Amino acid sequence: MGLGGCIILLAFGAILAFGVDWHLAGVNLTVVGVVLMAAGLIGVVVYARVLGRRRYLGRAVDEVVVEEHHRDRL
Repeated sequence: MGLGGCIILLAFGAILAFGVDWHLAGVNLTVVGVVLMAAGLIGVVVYARVLGRRRYLGRAVDEVVVEEHHRDRL
């Protein structure tokens, strides 16, 4: 799931948790909203960690790597 999907989960969860006054039998919409917001927040954190790691590794890849080859001597 990308960053946009995580933000949509956060927004939809906030709407369910704080902006809706519906009552469904057997479903607590406030809890569903909080769970969706938690899932969206976890997704944003994981996405930021992965993106940060890629950016860090991207800088390391730009470095020049010198390899030495030794011939076997008989």
